[in-house]
Order: sequence, then C-alpha cells, then structure tokens
Amino acid sequence: MNKPRRIEIYDTTLRDGTQGEGFNLSLDDKLLIAQKLDELGVDYVEGGFPLSNPKDEAFFREVKALKLKSAKVAAFGMTRRRGIKAEDDPGMRALLDAQTPVVTLVGKTSEYQTTKVLCVSLEENLAMIADSVRLMRSAGREVVYDAEHFFDAYRVSPEYALRTLESAREAGASVLVLCDTNGGSMPEFIAETVATVRKRTGCRLGVHPHNDGGVAVANALAAVNAGADHVQGTINGVGERCGNLDLIPAIANLQLKYKFRCLRRGTLKHLTEISRFVYETANMNLVSGQPYVGASAFAHKGGMHVHAVQKDATTYEHVNPETIGNTRRILVSELSGVSNIATNAGKKFDIENDKATLKRLLKKVQELENVGYQFEAAEASFELLVRREIGRFRDFFTLDHYRVVILKTDSKTPIAEATVKIHVDSRTEHAVAEGDGPIAAIDSALRQALTRYYPAISDVHLNDYKVRVINSRDETSASVRVVITSTRLGHDGKREIFGTIGVSENIIDASWQALVDAYAYHLIHVEESKPKKMTPKKQRVMRNA
Repeated sequence: MNKPRRIEIYDTTLRDGTQGEGFNLSLDDKLLIAQKLDELGVDYVEGGFPLSNPKDEAFFREVKALKLKSAKVAAFGMTRRRGIKAEDDPGMRALLDAQTPVVTLVGKTSEYQTTKVLCVSLEENLAMIADSVRLMRSAGREVVYDAEHFFDAYRVSPEYALRTLESAREAGASVLVLCDTNGGSMPEFIAETVATVRKRTGCRLGVHPHNDGGVAVANALAAVNAGADHVQGTINGVGERCGNLDLIPAIANLQLKYKFRCLRRGTLKHLTEISRFVYETANMNLVSGQPYVGASAFAHKGGMHVHAVQKDATTYEHVNPETIGNTRRILVSELSGVSNIATNAGKKFDIENDKATLKRLLKKVQELENVGYQFEAAEASFELLVRREIGRFRDFFTLDHYRVVILKTDSKTPIAEATVKIHVDSRTEHAVAEGDGPIAAIDSALRQALTRYYPAISDVHLNDYKVRVINSRDETSASVRVVITSTRLGHDGKREIFGTIGVSENIIDASWQALVDAYAYHLIHVEESKPKKMTPKKQRVMRNA
C-alpha cells in the first residue's frame, strides 16, 4: 500500500499575517503562537523580517529558548540590493545574524517590476537572486525561494519567469515557491502553470496564494494536485488586503478530502483550538461561519435539519466536527451544550454522567455568555466555574475593599496607587502599591497582601492583557471584557500558559475578576499537586503490607 503523499505546511502568520489591517502581535504573542504552531505540527514557522523592526530581531533571539519539537524557524528577507555584494548587504547580514535554520528569500519575477521598480537590468536581477541564495547556502542555511508575482509574470513573460526560478535552483534553493501575490489568479490557471513549471524545471515547487479573488484555498488545492508539495499561508487567512491563504481549511481539505499527509499524526484535532487561539491572542473577534472551525460551522437550527442530524449527523455535515476539534451545536436544544460541557469537564471532575450537574453548568455558562463572557481563551476561568458548581473550589481570601486613584499633572506621567484590604482566614491584610497604570498597581497591592500566606503566588505572572467593548452602543457606559493571559510554574518545573476573564461596566473591576481567577487557579493547582499526607491508620497498613 502506497504511503499518502506528504505536503509541507509553511506558516507565515507572524510575518505576512501581521501585514493585515487590525492584526497586531506583541513579542510575547508571536512566541506563544510559534509554540502553538509547533504543537500543531507545521513544518515551517516564518518569524519575520529581522531588518525591519526591533520586535522581529528580538523574536529570533527569544525563539531559541522555546526548543520547538518539529517546526523549523525561518527568517524572511529580500534578495541583495543592486550594485552591492551579497556579503556586504545589510539585509543579508541581518538574515545570517538571525541564526535560523531556514532563510526565505523573495525575488522579482516580473520583467516590468525588475526594470521599473527595482530599476535594474534583467541580468542583474538574476544575479541578485543567485548571489543571495548562494550566500545563505554557503552559511549552511536551508533556502526557500519565494518568486514574487510569479503567476502574473508567467502570464506575460513565461521564459523570463522560468529563468528567475533557474537562478534560485542552481544556487541551491531547496524549494521554489510560486506566489500569487496580487491574489487574482484562478484555479485552472494555477494548476496549468504549476504542472508546466514542474515539467520544465523538475524542481520541488510550493505555492503562496493571496485571497483577493476569494479563491486562495481553491488555488492551493489546484497547485498541490498539479504537483506542488509545499503550501504557504496563515492561520485564519490573516494578511494584507483580503488576506493570505487560510491554512485552516487548506490543511483540513488536504488531509480529509485528498488524504494527503500535512501535520503530525493526531494533531488535526487541534485546528479549531489554534484558530481561536490566534484570534484571541490578536484581540480579534472569532468568525462564526469560518469553514471547519467556526462556532457555526456545525451548528444546526430548527426544522428538518435538526431532526435529521439527531438521527444521523452525516445528513447535514460533510465531516465529523471532532476530527478538527470543533463541536456540533443544536441551537434549539440543550443536548449538544450538555455534551460540550461533559467533554470539557466531565472526565476531569468525574461528572460526565451527572446529567443534573451538566445541565446546571450549561445554564450557568449560557447566563454568563449572555452578559459578555467567552471562555475560548479563558479556560482557567471555565475550570473555576465548574469547581464552584460542584463544590471543589476554595476561596483563598475574601475582599474587604480595594481602591485605585490616578494622579495626573500636566508635566508628569500619570501614577496609579492602589489600596487592597483582604481577609485571609481570621487575619486582615492591608496593602498599598504604586504602578504605571491601575492594573499594575492593584496587582502589586494584592500580591503584597497574599505573599505572606501563599508564597507560591510569586510563580504566576501576567503575560498579556486584552480589553474588548461588548455593547458599543452604550458608548463610554458599555460593559467590557478583560482577558488576562498568565504563566504559572508548577511544582514539576513545567510552565503552563492559561487565560482568565472578567466582565463589568467598570474596567478595573473586570480586571480584578480576571486577576483573582488567575491567582485562584494557580494556588488550587499548587495545593492539589502536593503529596497527600498519610493518616496514621494508612501508615500502619502500609507497614504491615
């Protein structure tokens, strides 16, 4: 039996994706997403353009500490400048200094752009491509060559377009990526061109489609079926203008429909998770109708659809939602919701067959979602909700009051001061702290009050903080949702990244809720991880055994 054909997945969310309007990532965001992409099993993670900004430079330094299991990190850059040796070019040096195992170089394919945009001769452009690839190969880097505007250039001048590919191949590029940079090519032309280029060059080919014509996924599938075995895109299709190829449906279609092998075995079920993780990390709204992973992708409402799906889901579903980590939703029934709660918390807390508890939890979740809570990126807060409902939650303190004041004068940066008064058992703690902002101040004050009783609090740290307005029609009186991402260090030395949430018309109170949940989640897990002490009776039994 023949093994399924292998298709490489190259993710450029952290570079090409960030060129999209409204899609912005901090350094920590980029590192977190890189880690998630590695867990998913993509082959390449393109981290950015090291010469463009300090954040990308820092990413390449910090990403080394992640110890990625399978994904190779790529640094992106352009071919050398005109009239300068490759080894003297600042862009080339920045790529080498990034010390990534892979370098992706983009070069001009179009005769017009070569002469009118780069303002160099056609022969000089070929030399720029070859010199750049050769320098990276001599430094031991794997080179991915992106042929910019390839399909548009090939349509006008196929011979020169092929010569640019030959320059990259002869210099040592491992894969030649044909880019539909303007995103306007159609699938039949993509397929015909890829097949012809593969026959003419005999090279390994990749494809980098943009979505300006709304057919990026179709173009990627057409390219693969015509012989390409390397696909470049972004999670959720983020990117400039109308976006890049959305890797989510591309991967799902390649594996589930065409039976190609893209990800590591067993990781396809994490597609929904990483899609929503990237949305939340970038503080963007989820797209409910997104194929495969959207909240509505397997939602059924009313009439004969629901009746049929309850008997046989395949009547209105093209794949099993569980294969990509999504869930079926029957919008007129509680059954699917109860199943969802059971899936998330049932086994962990031994309540998967407790129908009354599951329904009670479902009702609570629905009530909270109705006022603005979302638990996709706040899994720790969801766990605490479950614990409260089943009696396995512990309050580590009770609040007497908190107060935050801001001092601002015309000539100085604002200073925040927070006062927190809490009760731990029968003792009262009263702490005051300053911070650059109100959340930093209140966090510092609460830590001061808690550290004496719970020193493990020093092992949990805030990584990210996001605020979203829920009901914007209320303007400045609108409720806000605060999601805090934290990192905790467990007793076994392993780090866990988790999210907590708070909702209120007062941004400080919403932040307080999320902060308190973060501390409670960490301290509960610290306590539960401690070895259980044996009772005297148990000790005697063990001795006599």
